[in-house]
Amino acid sequence: MTGGMAYLYDPEGKAETVMNMESLVTCPVTVAYWEAQLKGLIARHLDETGSRKAADILQNWDAEKANFLQVCPKEMLDKLEHPVMQEQAAVPAE
Repeated sequence: MTGGMAYLYDPEGKAETVMNMESLVTCPVTVAYWEAQLKGLIARHLDETGSRKAADILQNWDAEKANFLQVCPKEMLDKLEHPVMQEQAAVPAE
């Protein structure tokens, strides 16, 4: 996790079926701050590893960013400097 935030690459949309949703909030990455952080983490991964997958994701960013799921523990929501969703308050995924 990065400051209470995790990002999952989930192109098949199955990640939530294997998570404990009682303690987590999940949502697409829609806030510019978190999108920039995610993209930066992938770019750093590419720089450090030469990952072909990271290169492909970055090359097709506009389409690929929709394949990521943002995950945050409910207990961290009030500690984040930026909201996880555009609406300023995340709705718990249950």
